[in-house]
Amino acid sequence: MKNRISGENAGIILPQLCYNPFMSFIIQEELKKLPAEPGVYLMHDADGRILYVGKASSLKNRVKSYFAKTVNRGPKIIKMIGEIAWFETITVSSETEALILECNLIKEHRPPYNTVLMDDKAYPYVCLSSSELYPRVYLSRRLHRDKNEYFGPFTNVTAVRETIRLMQQIFSLRTCERRLPEQQGKERPCLNYQMGRCPAPCQKGTISPEEYGESVEKARRFLKGDYRPAVSWLKDKMQEAAGRLDFEEAARLRDLMEDVKVLAEKQKLSEPDGEDRDVLALAFAEGEGIAEIFFIRNGRMIGRDHSQFEVAEEDPAEVLSQVIRQFYSGTPFLPKEILTEREPAEKELLEQVLTLRAGRKVTIRVPQRGEKRGLLDLAAENAAAELKRLQRAAEREEQRSVGAVKSLAQLLKMEQLVRIEAYDISHISGFATVGSMVVYENGRPKKNDYRKFRIRFVEGNNDTASLTEVLYRRFTHGLKEQSLIRENLGEEDSFLRFPDLILMDGGKGQVHAAEELLAELGLSVPVCGMVKDDHHRTRGLYFRDEELPIDVKSEVFQLITRIQDETHRFAIEYHRSLRGKSQVHSILDDIPGIGPSRRRALLKALPGIDAMKAASVEELKAIPGMNEPAAVAVYAFFHEGEVPE
Repeated sequence: MKNRISGENAGIILPQLCYNPFMSFIIQEELKKLPAEPGVYLMHDADGRILYVGKASSLKNRVKSYFAKTVNRGPKIIKMIGEIAWFETITVSSETEALILECNLIKEHRPPYNTVLMDDKAYPYVCLSSSELYPRVYLSRRLHRDKNEYFGPFTNVTAVRETIRLMQQIFSLRTCERRLPEQQGKERPCLNYQMGRCPAPCQKGTISPEEYGESVEKARRFLKGDYRPAVSWLKDKMQEAAGRLDFEEAARLRDLMEDVKVLAEKQKLSEPDGEDRDVLALAFAEGEGIAEIFFIRNGRMIGRDHSQFEVAEEDPAEVLSQVIRQFYSGTPFLPKEILTEREPAEKELLEQVLTLRAGRKVTIRVPQRGEKRGLLDLAAENAAAELKRLQRAAEREEQRSVGAVKSLAQLLKMEQLVRIEAYDISHISGFATVGSMVVYENGRPKKNDYRKFRIRFVEGNNDTASLTEVLYRRFTHGLKEQSLIRENLGEEDSFLRFPDLILMDGGKGQVHAAEELLAELGLSVPVCGMVKDDHHRTRGLYFRDEELPIDVKSEVFQLITRIQDETHRFAIEYHRSLRGKSQVHSILDDIPGIGPSRRRALLKALPGIDAMKAASVEELKAIPGMNEPAAVAVYAFFHEGEVPE
């Protein structure tokens, strides 16, 4: 299948690619039809899922190379090729357009074999609305192409809001969104004017645009990193307040001055040329990577951030190229210069695309010495440190999940243990009894497979019978699904796959009841119960008629506790939701034909059960919202089925 997209639309069209029209797609035949034009190719598996998105100056040469036996490839690409069932190409007018379209498609579909940034961040900016006669300062999530001035991006939105609050106090800039001077004098000034925090430009004659502009200029210098005028002005004002014995105002100004000094300290890292640039360094290993970015604006470092990404390629230059494509396809502001440790693949093409997006020249440089190289080395150190932290966290999580499951399998002497299902019952004195099914695979919750049960056939407080009902419904449903799948009549659901182990919150009684039910159904799923001590704390496991002690400090115990807590939480939340719906439950709910509206009408007209019992059919029928069948039903309910003639 081939599409053609050219011109400006190549950068913005995202075709719908969620179907597979090639039930008899022959790859070798389709390779012969490929055009020798620039474009984008999409590799699909048998289910139509997009495995990989790439761009090429010649689709014919590039796509064919994937199926050439003589090409050396990494293990991930070999694995991907084995999954390709069909491919699709989109031709465009130029390689630049192909790169733009590739970035958009990767961001939209997040294919598993592309290098994909794991978080899509929108960094905040500080906007100085210079296009207005009386400008204001506010936070903006987007950088618009207008006459306003934007400062950033910043990585900490809390710090941005605090900075804006500080500026409004120091420079007395307005915060309202009134259109001035059109709306001058149409409304009373706000509370900020009464508090002395705004000169009220919304009122005629309070302040001229020239006087207000002086404060705006100070705010502009402040945003560019020149804090000295603000500190000097605050110091003079503080001394004036102290001189007139207004110590409260002097203390407020002192605190503001300290806030400005702290902000200045955080932005000490600076460069003499005052340029806008990003410093980008990567660290990656074993399929995981970190991109560390320093944002330098007007020669000052205003923030740093890191993004996690998955690595599909093995070539560092290609990985860097893909990270740059994705990161800068989603950021509204592009600096004049991007510093990197090495040249990315297709550097000139990347610069062309970035320049096109920015509307001015953007260059990618690899500094070898001096302050710029020092900044790059610092970013690289941060990236490496963050990657190590990420790997340590992954190792700890692996030990908590997969490692704990392996230890549990050893304790229970099971050869295979992947899927664990846990069940719990929740009720209040037998009212609105519900059951929960929680699923863990490889020690991690699989929430899509969680299921809720409302007990239908067990009355009163009987947890064992209720659990038996839940298990019966769960496994008979699963057996039915398996039968339908064998006959190609059904689709897979969470009941289809049976667990390697059932974990019961109860002890011997519940375990034996579950085992008897499973035996009746012809199933041999192991059942494990939790043995509690006198304080209702788990002290061991009951498995195959044997009590097995557990070290309370072990990962196995922690895993079982997490599963137990999650199962209990899931059941309690379901019961609470039903209980909330049942707060209005009354004896009237048991009368056929009496819904919420008629119940409210009855309670309003006849407060109390005795009044309803004493009412005749005619009196009941006269109540607004009631008709004769409903009145007869109410009368019969309170008179043991007797219906008047």
